[in-house]
Amino acid sequence: MFKFLTSLFRKKADSVDSFLMYPEGKRYYRESHSIRRANIDEDAIKIINRLNKFRYKAYLVGGGVRDLLMGKRPKDFDIVTSATPNQIKRIFNNCRIIGKRFKIVHIIFKGKIIEVSTFRSLPEHRLEKHKADNDYLIKRDNSFGTAKEDAARRDFTINSLFYDPKNDSILDYVGGFEDIQKKIVRVIGDPDISFKEDPVRMLRAVKFSVLLGLDIEKKTKLAIKKNRLELEKSSTARLLEEYNKMFRTWKTSIIFEGLAENHLLDVLFKEPADKLKKTDVEWREHFMDTPLGKRLAVTDKLLSAREEMTPAIFYSLIFYDIVKDLYENDRGHLAHNIKESLQPVFERMGIPKREQDNLVKIFISQPRFQVTDDEKERQNSFFKKKDYFYDAFMVYKIVAISEGNESAVQTAFFWEISLRQRPKPDSHQFGQQNRKKEPNKKRPPRKKHRDRRGGGNQNQNTAQDNNQSDSGKQPGSTSDRQFSDSDSEET
Repeated sequence: MFKFLTSLFRKKADSVDSFLMYPEGKRYYRESHSIRRANIDEDAIKIINRLNKFRYKAYLVGGGVRDLLMGKRPKDFDIVTSATPNQIKRIFNNCRIIGKRFKIVHIIFKGKIIEVSTFRSLPEHRLEKHKADNDYLIKRDNSFGTAKEDAARRDFTINSLFYDPKNDSILDYVGGFEDIQKKIVRVIGDPDISFKEDPVRMLRAVKFSVLLGLDIEKKTKLAIKKNRLELEKSSTARLLEEYNKMFRTWKTSIIFEGLAENHLLDVLFKEPADKLKKTDVEWREHFMDTPLGKRLAVTDKLLSAREEMTPAIFYSLIFYDIVKDLYENDRGHLAHNIKESLQPVFERMGIPKREQDNLVKIFISQPRFQVTDDEKERQNSFFKKKDYFYDAFMVYKIVAISEGNESAVQTAFFWEISLRQRPKPDSHQFGQQNRKKEPNKKRPPRKKHRDRRGGGNQNQNTAQDNNQSDSGKQPGSTSDRQFSDSDSEET
């Protein structure tokens, strides 16, 4: 029995090693890399030190290590460890376990959360020589593993490096350190299998290439083009999450250019891409000169100038060519025609119902910005109070600038004056920016217990006093106005 288990473990280890450039791990010490402790979050270091104290392995991992090596400031510092979630919870009081498919731990500090996960193993099919049904899509990914397995199961070599603060070294199993120096994005293992396991990796490869100034490695690039239709199997919620991250980068137009070049835009945004094909069959070669490319370039420029851009604005600009011709046709059925044109897109992309309604309102309202004369002022004043007004205005303004329409730009300037009195949305979460907050309900007066001795008369007197005080309070008093004003500001 012992020999059987030993041979089974050795077989699994050999299979894992086939994915690794350095099966035993290669260490790069302080003199070989540019990471300095002063640039790392102190609380992240404390977490690692405490886990080490309890004899668990723990490292910084992923994008944080990659960004530090590239001289960038990491947005997050994620930690990976040999400790299980329950073991972590016994060590840290200020934490909570989240997740269903694979549990991770959030350790909570003032103003921030540091994510700690346990080493994960490779998916089972990765350890098999042949896969009969050719279905590699990861549906379960919840097995604990070792450090080398965790490195092997990650998406790209540049995201698979471990930083060990104990001896100030980088632990590399997959050649990620060298790939960062060579400035390339490379998939770990067979790229065909990797993209079948998680098709969203193709989108991420293009995004990293653009944002980090890297080239996509040749085999990885060929596999993207070959497996692009696998993206149709991806979770729509996961894709929407990736899009929202992309919209915050100030480089959405360049990322879309990369998606077009790698034939992914046709799959992810099929309907807008079809519109581009009808006007220019070679649109991929000069995406930035297309109407969509110009709109996104203007948006990135405004975003870099600290203009507020919500995901709804980006989606409206991406879908604009689908509804553009409807504005020239029958205005009487505009709302119906817009809904009918966009419904297949909404369903395919999994856009939530609330956001569908918001996007339709943005498109329906576009002709209203052409009305600026005084006789419509009352109607326009009502329009400005709509939750979707800011998003709709920004779409009108960006389209006008991208098309070089001077008359429309002047009209946008007229409307922009009124925006100075209106707070801009402060959320980038799709669907959150325009939601009204419920007003705080006043707590009902506490019931007074009846006094056993003559309590009835006391209650009557109290009721009379309350009635007198209520009658003395005029409707629309100062306190009422303050409440309603603050509520409208929050909205």
